[in-house]
Amino acid sequence: MAFTNTSFVAFMLLIITSILVQCSFTYASGNDFDTKKQNFQEKLLSNNIGIQGLVYCKSGSKLIPLEGAVTRIRCEAVDEYGFETKPYSFLSDATNAKGYFLATLFQQELIAEKRVLKECRTFLDASPLDNCNYPTDFNKGISGAELLSYSFLHDKKMNLYTVGPFVFTNTQINL
Repeated sequence: MAFTNTSFVAFMLLIITSILVQCSFTYASGNDFDTKKQNFQEKLLSNNIGIQGLVYCKSGSKLIPLEGAVTRIRCEAVDEYGFETKPYSFLSDATNAKGYFLATLFQQELIAEKRVLKECRTFLDASPLDNCNYPTDFNKGISGAELLSYSFLHDKKMNLYTVGPFVFTNTQINL
């Protein structure tokens, strides 16, 4: 009789232990990381956004700041119900004499459309020079530089991302 009670207790402990292990494994390996990553990305893009960078013209071995170049920022977006919508795209201001650009997006612009940005990338868009108008994929100028880390500007309530530098060249590069 003692053997049966001991066997029953051991069997019950084994079942309870396996249930607890399964529950803790499901919790630890579930979508907790994905949820945290998604919440982090949503927080990143919940403020006003600024994207800055430099654009150069490569002539021979020289990099020359390119005045008047434009970059495009393209963001994946979802609607108020979490469904994907058409991407949101906007242009930076033209670069200054030092090749510097700044693109800004204020959340008020998206509130009216009831869209939330999820992931943004910056691309080379246009060069003002006919002799330096071929974009390169240096720092993902063609494939799109993802917005990853930022500095928070308290006075402007803005996440300021830095990308690039990007490079145009005078000859088309075939890959």
